[in-house]
Parts: sequence; structure tokens; C-alpha cells
Amino acid sequence: MTNRHEQGMKARREVLGDEHVDRAVAGTTEFSRPFQDYITEGAWGTVWSRDGLDRRTRSCVTLAALTALHAHNELPMHVRAAIRNGLTAAEIGEVLLHTAVYAGAPAANAAFAIAQRTLAELGEPSALPADAG
Repeated sequence: MTNRHEQGMKARREVLGDEHVDRAVAGTTEFSRPFQDYITEGAWGTVWSRDGLDRRTRSCVTLAALTALHAHNELPMHVRAAIRNGLTAAEIGEVLLHTAVYAGAPAANAAFAIAQRTLAELGEPSALPADAG
């Protein structure tokens, strides 16, 4: 295991949480190992571990990019990561609203729905229906 891999695994666990990372590691096969190594070493060990941006900012950029790319499968994980990185539900909403201007309303509409579901699962009051409390 390389230092980059260890650094990546540390960052990945801090941002995504042990439960998510343990699931990903447990599901790794010979087929998927090269991809898991790539994201652990490249995304997490190189980019997410750099000093140039704090993790809150990296989460904002990630949410915007995933919204623009219609990467719906990745959004819930990164909404949770944004909360772990210190963003509030209101700040996540602002990121998605700002992204709507540049990536389009349909992309942001889908992202808002996904983020709201994810935030509701986390018990975020602003994401729950008014009559739920």
C-alpha cells in the first residue's frame, strides 16, 4: 500500500465516514480494484488532500459539479459529506441555487430533490414537510 493510498483512505474516511468506506472496500472485487485504487489515490490521496482549498469549499465544488453532470447516484453521498465537512442545509441549498444559474434549472431541480431527501434522512428540520413536526 502506498503512502498516497494511505493518505487517500484517511481523507476518504474523514469525508465520507467509515461506514461508507467499509462498504466500498468490502464490495471491491478483482474487477473493481483498479477503480477503487484510482479514486482512493487520485481523488482522495491527491486532490482532496491538498492544502489549496478547505474541505467545505471542496464539498461546494463537488456538489456543483455533480449537479451539472446529473450525477444523481453520487449526490446523496456528497450531501452527507458536505454536512460532515461543516456545511449547513441552507448553505447546500445556496450551492444548488447558484449552480442552477450556470448548469440549468432542470439539473438543479433534480439535485434539490435528492438533497432534500438526503437531508430529511439525516433529520434536518428544514428538509422535512411542515406537518412532519
